[in-house]
Amino acid sequence: MKRRWIAWGLAAAVVAVGVAVGAVSLRGPLVDAVVVQSAPLVRTLQFSARVATLSRVGVGSTLTGRVAQVRVAEGAQVRQGDVLVQLESDELRAALAQAVASERQAQARLTGLRSSGRTAAQAASAQANATLQAANASLARVQQLVADGFYSPAQLDEARRAVDVARAQQLSAQAQMQANADAGTDVAQAQAQLALAQAATVAAQARLAQTALVAPADARVLVRAVEPGQIVQPGKALLSLALAGPTQLVAQVDERFLDQLQPGQKATVVADAFAGQRFTARVLSIAPSVDAQRGAIEVKFALEQQAPGFLREDMTLSVEVETARRESALVLPLAALRGAVAGDAGTVLVLQEGRAQNLQVRLGLRTLDAVEVLDGLKEGDAVLLGGAMQAGDRVRARMVEWTAGAAAPGAAAQGKGQGGDAGSALTNAMGR
Repeated sequence: MKRRWIAWGLAAAVVAVGVAVGAVSLRGPLVDAVVVQSAPLVRTLQFSARVATLSRVGVGSTLTGRVAQVRVAEGAQVRQGDVLVQLESDELRAALAQAVASERQAQARLTGLRSSGRTAAQAASAQANATLQAANASLARVQQLVADGFYSPAQLDEARRAVDVARAQQLSAQAQMQANADAGTDVAQAQAQLALAQAATVAAQARLAQTALVAPADARVLVRAVEPGQIVQPGKALLSLALAGPTQLVAQVDERFLDQLQPGQKATVVADAFAGQRFTARVLSIAPSVDAQRGAIEVKFALEQQAPGFLREDMTLSVEVETARRESALVLPLAALRGAVAGDAGTVLVLQEGRAQNLQVRLGLRTLDAVEVLDGLKEGDAVLLGGAMQAGDRVRARMVEWTAGAAAPGAAAQGKGQGGDAGSALTNAMGR
């Protein structure tokens, strides 16, 4: 009898377990679910940038010579025209003095030739004028005497020929004066010698001026690679200058994020060495071409205020650009979407009458771990998580807490990551 009761007890236990299992199978397994909630949604891009100046120039010598003085140090601020490096110039100064003396000699020779030629021509002209005047007077007297019958007509013809000869002499003297004024042979040679001497003087002055290396514009000295006594040659940069101008930041951003960037967007900037001193900037320009080697595009930023004193050329900074913002949006974890998202349409699983059911939703702004729901859900709706479920399966919802801006339940936490060679990363922040 005792054994019979034991057998009946075991059978009852098996039946109870079967009933329990059946009940569970009818209700379905527990599945994580999240509640659609309303929260601010912000999408940002974060990447590295460097400090750049508008222009950087190298200053070098155009002569081969020895350095006499270096008048600036690294970091010095210089003004346009300031002498930065002075080369030895004694030999070039002597060459300039010689050229000036040759010019003066050529000028004196030309002056002498012009003066003597002009004097002779003036005398010949005065004599021709006087001869013509006397011939005219003689012609007038002969005409009167012929009219009175004292001279024959032949004498009148003679007087007229004398006037013609005197007039020709006058024209010849005037032509000689004009020729002397324009260019005689000796004068022309003297003029050529003077022009040659003047050109030599200008060349000597230019070579002497090249011994002083001056700042092409207001700038700051970045690199000094020259010392007094050093022999320098053309083609080698002795100083590197950062020309004065607005400080800019330059970043290489992965081309995948090009559609999210546009000029004027605000950015927050921080240097690793000065993490507590954040400052703001804005997107200034986006390069029209992509670097084919790195798949990156150059983005320039302008500072919103005066550049902090700790900034240095080529310093590396972290830049975060806000590319989109929703002050209030229905937010859903990306992990809740099933399958590929086509455009702005997606699919989620919701619990209806104890079973998982597909639901089409229209999507808006997306970040790495969250998405804005524009249509298809309302605040407070429960959306199922997990990829093993299928539409029509019996399930039970197990609500899990999820805060907008935190990693989505059922997905690995996604933080700020680097975007490969381009130095870009896509990050998001919600609930700020």
